Amino acid sequence: MSKQWADPKDGAFKRQVSSFREIISPNHPIYKPAMNRYWLYVSLACPWAHRTLIARSLKHLNSVIGLVVVHWHLDSNGWRFLKYPTDKASIDENIYHTISGGIDNSQSLEIKPFASIPNDSDRLWIDGTPDPLNQFQRLKDLYLKSEPGYDARFTVPVLWDSQTNTIVNNESSEILRILNSGVFDEFVKDTTIDLVPRELETQIDEFNSWVYDNINNGVYKAGFAESAIEYEKEVKNVFEHLDRVEQLFKNKYLALEKKYGPDSKEILQHFYAIGDQLTEADIRLYTTIVRFDPVYVQHFKCNLTTIRDGYPYVHLWLRNLYWNNDSFRLTTNFNHIKLHYTRSHTRINPLSITPLGPNPHIKPL
Repeated sequence: MSKQWADPKDGAFKRQVSSFREIISPNHPIYKPAMNRYWLYVSLACPWAHRTLIARSLKHLNSVIGLVVVHWHLDSNGWRFLKYPTDKASIDENIYHTISGGIDNSQSLEIKPFASIPNDSDRLWIDGTPDPLNQFQRLKDLYLKSEPGYDARFTVPVLWDSQTNTIVNNESSEILRILNSGVFDEFVKDTTIDLVPRELETQIDEFNSWVYDNINNGVYKAGFAESAIEYEKEVKNVFEHLDRVEQLFKNKYLALEKKYGPDSKEILQHFYAIGDQLTEADIRLYTTIVRFDPVYVQHFKCNLTTIRDGYPYVHLWLRNLYWNNDSFRLTTNFNHIKLHYTRSHTRINPLSITPLGPNPHIKPL
């Protein structure tokens, strides 16, 4: 697997294929369900990792699967962890916070200066967390411990097994399915949420397929394009498919309005991508759309319009998920998102200046 991001022949962005693809199952010879055995290593900035965070929360697995959050700045050595505390009180606090939910997100909606925040900032629970399992300094240490000869990129998310000290899976779509599979149901009280109901699975898979290629990955193909021809082709494609999503949500909203009445609160309780319930399709689309106005418009030059100005039904769907569901709102950290993209992609933004806007990052519902 190549570490190269773009094809030198045409300047097109190429995404790396994940290499750790195991599952967790009572019938698996190694990876069986257990309490506090498995840990998620994530970046709050990364949309692929964000998917797994939302699912972990929705499935009530915060107390079952531990969490480690990398620093928002991605440098030449990859993702890093904060320094591990040496005093017992800090260690106990670290483990408690890491298992129970992650880092503080209470200030993520404030528009405040970024210039005073250095790339090597070390603010516990704000910039990231330490690694309480191995006290590793870098995410790459997990990969090299799992596979000493690994020579591809060190990506998030990582689903880690603390018993065998190895990576179970690093493909976000498969981690989503693992978390939703029910293998951890014995450890939680509420098992009612199913993000991939059998009767909707075909529709969810079909929706995910074109959304992934044209929107989730489409913004990256536009943003990392290294030729004007490639960029223009990809950015047009992104907006063509956003138009498709907008029409889908418009039709869905009008049907719900007809069913429940124009002023009914029932509308937003059923306003989702597939069927009339929250599914994996909403999660996978959300992590791109919530980043669109704050980052992709300016940083990836996806600026034909914004979500808030050009797509009223997508915008309503986005705000409904954010403001009416803690699993979406509390896992969305706009500071990590904006600082990561604008400070880590120096080829795109060589001065590493982080824009203050849009203000607000997400509008009220």
